[in-house]
Amino acid sequence: MNWRNKHKSEPVELSLPGPADDDDIDPFDPFPDGVRVPLTDILDLHTVRPAEIKTVVVDYLEDARAAGFRSVRLIHGKGIGVQRETVRSILSLTPFVDRYTDAPPDAGGWGATIAFFKR
Repeated sequence: MNWRNKHKSEPVELSLPGPADDDDIDPFDPFPDGVRVPLTDILDLHTVRPAEIKTVVVDYLEDARAAGFRSVRLIHGKGIGVQRETVRSILSLTPFVDRYTDAPPDAGGWGATIAFFKR
């Protein structure tokens, strides 16, 4: 006798919370109205498509400054350095960014950049 036969139980029916009619959900765009994400002093770019990096970083920097942050951490990953260079070129062209540097080792090291805003 195997374990399954020895420990039979009633089948359990699982259901996910959501609208009553799943036919209304587009599987390719399940959140057509977007999703609100709280603004913090950290932006992780790992989930951002390369073609959207510039727009996302520029918008984030403007929002972070308007929210009163004095510095932010942009996590771009280590990889071969393409995202890092993209982020840093944007920071170089942003007039209200005073300076930027690699994050400390415990905060991402050269896989993240800390940007400091001008007063």
